[in-house]
Parts: sequence; structure tokens; C-alpha cells
Amino acid sequence: MTNQKITMQLRRFSACIGIVGCILITSWAAASDMNRSPEIALGAPTTTVHSANKEATLTVLNREIIHFRSTVLGIEPEERVRRAQRRITQQLAQPGQHKVNVVDMSPGKLLQIDGAGSFYIAPDDIDPFQQETIASVANQAASQISLILKETQEGRSLDRMLRACGYVLLASSIFVGLLWILFKLRRAAIARILSLARDKLEGHQLIQAKLIKRDYIQTGLRRVLQWVSWVFIFLLSYEWLSFVLSQFPFTRPLGEQLNSYLLGIAETIGSAAIKAIPDLLTAGVIFFLAKLVVQGFNSFFDRVENGVITLSWLAADVVSPTRRIAKIAIWLFALTMAYPYLPGSGTEAFKGVSVLVGLMISLGASSLIAQAASGLILTYSRIYRTGEFIQVNEHEGTITELGMFTTRLRNGMGLEITLPNALVLGNVTKNYSRAVDGPGFVVDTKVTIGYDTPWRQVEAMLVEAARRTNGILDEPRPKVFQTALSDFYPEYLLICQARSEDPVPRAEVISNLHANIQDVFNEYNVQIMSPHYLSDPEKEKLVPKEGWFRAPASE
Repeated sequence: MTNQKITMQLRRFSACIGIVGCILITSWAAASDMNRSPEIALGAPTTTVHSANKEATLTVLNREIIHFRSTVLGIEPEERVRRAQRRITQQLAQPGQHKVNVVDMSPGKLLQIDGAGSFYIAPDDIDPFQQETIASVANQAASQISLILKETQEGRSLDRMLRACGYVLLASSIFVGLLWILFKLRRAAIARILSLARDKLEGHQLIQAKLIKRDYIQTGLRRVLQWVSWVFIFLLSYEWLSFVLSQFPFTRPLGEQLNSYLLGIAETIGSAAIKAIPDLLTAGVIFFLAKLVVQGFNSFFDRVENGVITLSWLAADVVSPTRRIAKIAIWLFALTMAYPYLPGSGTEAFKGVSVLVGLMISLGASSLIAQAASGLILTYSRIYRTGEFIQVNEHEGTITELGMFTTRLRNGMGLEITLPNALVLGNVTKNYSRAVDGPGFVVDTKVTIGYDTPWRQVEAMLVEAARRTNGILDEPRPKVFQTALSDFYPEYLLICQARSEDPVPRAEVISNLHANIQDVFNEYNVQIMSPHYLSDPEKEKLVPKEGWFRAPASE
């Protein structure tokens, strides 16, 4: 063992010895005061007054004797406590052995010490909410007084005090030894568990993929083990302190209170756990049945999605969102049914949390609910489906995900666009894939040509440019429409079909189509007047064929 470890152990032992010394000095001083004067030993009574019913408590040597709740002969409970204190002090100041007895004094009881009255117990001093009698309350008060007399004699005995000090020193030595063993065990357990964790995590897929870090796992394990050890240290220290305080008369009530408090907590937790077992079983059965129902629905939806079952009201493309909605509804119903059986569901804490959650949902979920409702409308109205090419406002692309709250598109440049469902539902949507038989989309482009060019020639050149473009289908045949006869030129709209499920080739197809249109029009010496034609230029804007591949272009 190194010098640093020895120093740490000595510091811990010195701290324990210091605490024990303080307790011994306090107890010895209290015992010395008892030997000098019982009045000083008893001290002033601790009086607790409740304004509602003027209740006062008589406490002597940290022990509660009785609660005065009534006024006797015009004397308030607080004054009764003070008078009882003075009489008990005078009676204990007398030498000799003291005897406590209870005398009937209708309608109540009189408690006496050595035949002299100490205090009177009235019938109204009985707690109306407790099933007690005045005789039982009087006997309990007499037992407490007898115990105080016994502890007073014990505090005046040097032999008993030395014996208590010996017990404290022995208990403190055992306590320090157990702490030393516990620290040793903790150090060994941490080293052993971390070594096992290191061996198990070596070469793990998650570690190699850097999804989790081994250092974080080892740090978490070390902290958990340290917390567990500190819990044991706290319990051990708690029991040691309770034992030490119980050895001396003046501090014995505090030690007993510590023991009763810890045992009360353990009893409360144990009884609550035992009582909660039937309710937990009921909640478990509810969740188990909900799981079985969810599995049944999964099997049903799988059959519909695979085409084994055909339903007129449930299409295959809406099976996935319907499955999610059904699962959420089933689990919410199961949670609602099981909530009353959950431990603590009837407590004020659970009610407060429920109110808080409800308030948060009411204040912040209006937009969320609107988005979810829009998603449901878009899904079940089948305005569009995943894989279709659509345009919403200035945004266009292939639908990659149709969610409950948002719709995701991937445009021709490969960018992902996320649109709120409320925005999609509230605007005009163009679907370029719905008119196509099978996978694919519609490609359209518009050009304007002067009136001096025959429209039949323009249509033929546009169709020729479409046929030269890779990705555009020959069937159905590309079509040209004259959409407007403007002041200076007619407008021609070329519509053709391309077959592709990937959104990126659409941009390539459109780019190649525009390039082929320029080439074809240049071949036939036709000037494109897009975007606006106002007057004839002095020289036609054409590119001769020999200039198509000017540097740095290559053929």
C-alpha cells in the first residue's frame, strides 16, 4: 500500500474518531448536567402549538409524552405544558427511586410521580381520528415517563456510560473496517468489470463503426459502480450513526427516530410494491393483449400490401400509413385502459404531470395537429404517391417520403426539399407522373418562334429533337401544342414521356432535350425567339453547323 493510500485511510479513521468524540463529549456533558440538576437536564419543554386547534406537545429529554388538545379549567394547552414541566422537574429533583402511576379522576386521568400529581389528561385530549381510549393514552404517557426516569438514572451511572463508550468504540472500529473493505471491493469490482467490458467491446460492430465510443461506456460503468458503492456507504454510515446515538440516554430518542424512519421507508416501499403487484399484472395483461392485436394487424396489412387480400377501401399504397395509425390507436387505447392500474396514478404528482402535459399540448400542438391532419388528407385522398414527380409552387421533384407532418422531395439537382403538409395541401400541385402508365414522368418545355416560320415545320423539329434525346420514349409519341398566339410569336409546348424512377436523370433529360432543340433549329436555319420577340433583328441569330463545336467544346 502506498503512502498516499495510507494517508487517506488515516484521514477517514481520524474523521470517524472525531465524530465519535463529539458524540461522547456531548453525552457526557448531558450526563454531568443530570447529576448536577434534574431541572437543567430536563431543560425547557419543546412545545408545538397548532393555531387551528391550539394543540401543544409535552417533550422531555427529546421524548414526546403527550399532546394536549383541550382547555382544562380555563388553562390553555400551552400553559398546561409549562405547568406540567415545572411539576415534573420538581418531582425528579427529589432523591430516591421514583414510581409512576395513573389515577382515575373523572372524567379523565391523573398521572402521578411518587403519589404527587404531574399532569391531568382530559377526555378531549384524545385524538378523534385515532381509535384510542383515555386509558390507553394515559398508560402510554406513563410508560414514556418511566422510560425517562430510567434513562435519567442511566445517565447518572458512570459504569453504564463507560460501557456505552466501549460499545461506540467497538462499533466505530467495525465501521471503519467495513468502509476499508468496501473501498477495496469497489476498486477490485471496477477493475474487473471494466476489464470484462473491454474484452466484450473489442471488435464490436458498433465500436468499429464509431456509433458509440468505448470510453463513454467504460466511464458510465465506472460511475454506476461508484453510485452503488456510495449507496452502501450511506446505509452503513446511517446504521452506525443510529447505533452510536442509541447508546446514550440523551441522544437515544434521535437514534430510535433514525431507525424508525429508515424502517418506515422500507416498510412503505415494500408494502406499496406488494399492493401494486395485482395492478401491475393487470396492466401487463392489457399491454400483452395490445401486442397480440398489433401483431394480428401487422399480418393483415402485410397480406393487403402483398396483394393476397384485396379491399376496395384500402389501397396497397396507403397500407403503411394506415398500419402506423392503427398501431398508435391501439397503444393509446391500451395506455388509457392500463393507466388506472399503474402505481401512483392516483397521486397528486401524476395529476400534476397530466395537467402539465395537457397544457403543453393545448398551447403548442395546434400547428402539429394541423400538419398531421393535412398529412392524413394527402395520404387518403391519394393526391400523389411516393415516387411520383410533382411541382408545388416553385418546388418540384420526385417524392421520396410521404410522412404524417412533412413531404420530402428530391429535385433534379439531387437536393432534398422538405415541405410541410399544410403548405402542400394549401397550394396547387402539379403531378407529372399520374398520367404516365407505369413508372416515369412527363417532360414538357415551351419555345416561341416567329410567325414567319411554318408551324408544321416547328412541330416536326420539336418532335425530332425529342426523338434524339436519350431517356425519352418513342411511345407514346411526343406531342406539340400551340398554347397561345401572342402579339409577336406563337407559343409551342412540347410534351413527351420519360421512364425513370430516379429524380436526377430528369434534369439530365431536360438539359439534353433543350440542347437537341437548339441543334435541330440551327440545322434548319430557324431562329428561336424565346423568351420574348419584339422585332426582327438585322441579322438572324443562328449558329452554323460548323460552329457547333467551337473551343473548348469537343465533338
